[in-house]
Amino acid sequence: MTTSTGARTGPTGVKIVTGYQSLPCCAPLIESFVKGFKLSGSAYKRVMALLHQEMNNGLKHHSQGGADIKMFPTFVRSLPDGSECGEFLALDLGGTNFRVLLVRLQGHDVEIQSKTYLIPQRIMLGTGTQLFDHIADCIGKFVLEHDLQNHQLPLGFTFSFPCQQEGLAKARLSKWTKGFRCEGVVGNDICQLLQEALKRRTNCHVEIVAVVNDAVGTLMSAAHGDRNCEIGLILGTGCNACYMEGLDNVGTWKHGEEQDHHPRQVIINTEWGAFGDNGCLDFMRTEYDHELDTFSINPGKQIMEKMISGMYMGEIVRLVLVRLSHENLLFTSIDRDCNLFERGRFYTKYVSEIESDTDEFFRHTKQVLDELQVENYTTEDCKVVKYVCTLVSARAAFLAAAGLATLINRLNKQDMTIAVDGSLYRFHPRFHNLMCLKIKELVKPGLKFKLSLEKLGGITRLKRFLLKPDRLVEEKNCYFKLHEKEKR
Repeated sequence: MTTSTGARTGPTGVKIVTGYQSLPCCAPLIESFVKGFKLSGSAYKRVMALLHQEMNNGLKHHSQGGADIKMFPTFVRSLPDGSECGEFLALDLGGTNFRVLLVRLQGHDVEIQSKTYLIPQRIMLGTGTQLFDHIADCIGKFVLEHDLQNHQLPLGFTFSFPCQQEGLAKARLSKWTKGFRCEGVVGNDICQLLQEALKRRTNCHVEIVAVVNDAVGTLMSAAHGDRNCEIGLILGTGCNACYMEGLDNVGTWKHGEEQDHHPRQVIINTEWGAFGDNGCLDFMRTEYDHELDTFSINPGKQIMEKMISGMYMGEIVRLVLVRLSHENLLFTSIDRDCNLFERGRFYTKYVSEIESDTDEFFRHTKQVLDELQVENYTTEDCKVVKYVCTLVSARAAFLAAAGLATLINRLNKQDMTIAVDGSLYRFHPRFHNLMCLKIKELVKPGLKFKLSLEKLGGITRLKRFLLKPDRLVEEKNCYFKLHEKEKR
């Protein structure tokens, strides 16, 4: 392996090293266990062709039912224009915590107050009633803390799980992802469940008036200031994308040929995390991907998401490190009872921290190993750990890039902005640059693109629904089964 020869600047302004660190003398043996992460350009082009076909299947009425990528129409037919004004609540639910926000909007001026609440594991794996009661309790406390109990408050709901949308404020959960498994929710209207919980648990005057997922909200928030933005991407706990599609291409649109004042277009929520559930990506999956999937709470599901997102990246790295340790290629004197051998214990934030090391001192890598109770590690061990992180990160970034390149080529516009949000993209020091390099390689010649970090974190995502509904279509870390010690 060669050492890095250059540096670039990521979305947060951090200088990042673009190459790999040199490996110790046992590099050939190590390579034999990690080579599956190093895919050729033709492999990613194959991914694009498969994704394009799966997207078409999801858009067609006769094939959508059996398609892994559902391509849900969202009822959003146009994008913001900057004239929105008003006051509203927003609820952002998409992982192990959620945010409640009070947003006051005057055109381009935004005033925001927010609070984050945790969702205990027992609730994530409990019942839908428990989940929505917990959320309603927190909303009630938030309203009281801000002295809003006598206000009539519209609420926009960002719900970042696959849903079949039936109206601006009506969406049925298709399946749980990202470690949730609450009973009694799949197939039901999540807005109704939350509204009933608010009525049951609070005395607040809160009405749910809109629901979107985080990708759609990110696109709409960014489009408020960039008219070239027609793609939204989430790279966080999960991974998903949305884009603006011509209505003539959406065979699942159920409103016929009605004449209205809306553009003949609609934002499509791809739910592309499920890409590969039919086995079409098996050619690029490693033994570590298969093991991760086996021990997940949803085996065989969300295959693309499991190779990209923040919920799983750290665990893939951990599985590789454990295998190398078992082969006596890493941590040769390690205690098998340390945290490295506990499923789910190597967090994705560790990957970002390790990759921020740009010299031979490995300060962040050593801090992570200390937290994992790994003892007697060497500088050579640190090099291997960082190398594994770079490989797993690069594959995730390149796979996300292949997905975006597919959408960019599909829209075929000369200048395209992609709005991106999510903790993985925000905090990983190399993800932005890796994606840009691969997208340039995969898009059609002459097409220009820009990845734009959504500056407000999608907080103002729902303003478009709440404050200008007349311009839209009218109303029509518990990932693992067991946190067990892994045995040799």
